[in-house]
Amino acid sequence: MRNLLVWVVMQDEGGRVLLGRRDGSAYGHGLWGLPGGGVERGEGLPEAAAREVWEEMGLTLDPATLSLLGVRRYEVDGAQGTDFLFRARFWEGVPQPLHKTSEVAWFASDALPADALPWIAPLLDAHLRRGARLTEQLRDVHSARVIA
Repeated sequence: MRNLLVWVVMQDEGGRVLLGRRDGSAYGHGLWGLPGGGVERGEGLPEAAAREVWEEMGLTLDPATLSLLGVRRYEVDGAQGTDFLFRARFWEGVPQPLHKTSEVAWFASDALPADALPWIAPLLDAHLRRGARLTEQLRDVHSARVIA
């Protein structure tokens, strides 16, 4: 199965990252994750990112204010795809758990909860802290290979 996904790293003024606990999702149910998901046919990447944040957390993002944080290619457990990671620093509203999200909370990017999706910590390390633009995760989601 091949996927085209967008994920949004929402950062507050202190640099903390907003995560949502996944609820009722076929992937990662009960784990903390970034807001995001599949890109719909005919939808632009920033527009998909803004839509996903609205659906999952009730926050309004202007797609034009999103910055591209990086791209990840993955091939793990029979799934294969490409993720586009955006960073949001501006939004309207107060985060709340909505569609397929049971709770939301802010976390330091280097102190994520133990029950977060396993690929998030290495991805944030590579893209946020080390400035990677392109990474791969092949066979192992606990590390990210920096390509560029």
